[in-house]
Amino acid sequence: MKAMDQELQGIIQGRIHRWSFLVAVLIVGGLFSILSKNLTIGPSWVLLVIVVFLSVPLLLTVYLGQHAWTRILSLTMIGVLTLGLLSSVIFLVDSLFHHFENGLILFRDALALWSSNVVMFAVWYWEIDQGGPLRRHVNPMQPLDFLFPQNTVEGELWSNWKPSFIDYLFLAFNTSTAFSPTDTLVMSRRAKVLMITQSSISLVILAVLAARAINIIA
Repeated sequence: MKAMDQELQGIIQGRIHRWSFLVAVLIVGGLFSILSKNLTIGPSWVLLVIVVFLSVPLLLTVYLGQHAWTRILSLTMIGVLTLGLLSSVIFLVDSLFHHFENGLILFRDALALWSSNVVMFAVWYWEIDQGGPLRRHVNPMQPLDFLFPQNTVEGELWSNWKPSFIDYLFLAFNTSTAFSPTDTLVMSRRAKVLMITQSSISLVILAVLAARAINIIA
């Protein structure tokens, strides 16, 4: 029975592609690399290097089917990027009062951070919902972190539906623009904490842009 479970996990894991995850974190690392020097701790390319460095063992664990290590490396990677995002947002607020950057540069930095916020939390939602992508497929009875509209539809058409990365990206985009989910219910406390964090970051970035615009007009 245990051998069958392991075989099933192997088959399902083979269908779960980590490419969307890797592309997403590389995009975030690339966005950080174009930030102004005063918005990052150390050189702006450091986080991109960390992502590339951790991607090598991550791909190896995926290839070997070591799901536990894959998940540890994934969470480590997005944890480091999230800390980088939070620190850069703090530096962005500080730059509004002390550095008086060119408006175009400030807009570029704010746009890069806002985009990073969307992609970063899409990765978080994809990684935590129902215990992660593998558990969502192995054990459909895992408690839901997010209740998508398709989960509420009765009948055979949507009975085997599982959210993909684009569904979490859509959720994250709505959270950053509307400061709330639109068509998806947030079920778990950890999901609510993440969503509060994402909305707060987005609000701070937009507030900095608005304050800078007011300064220019004044």
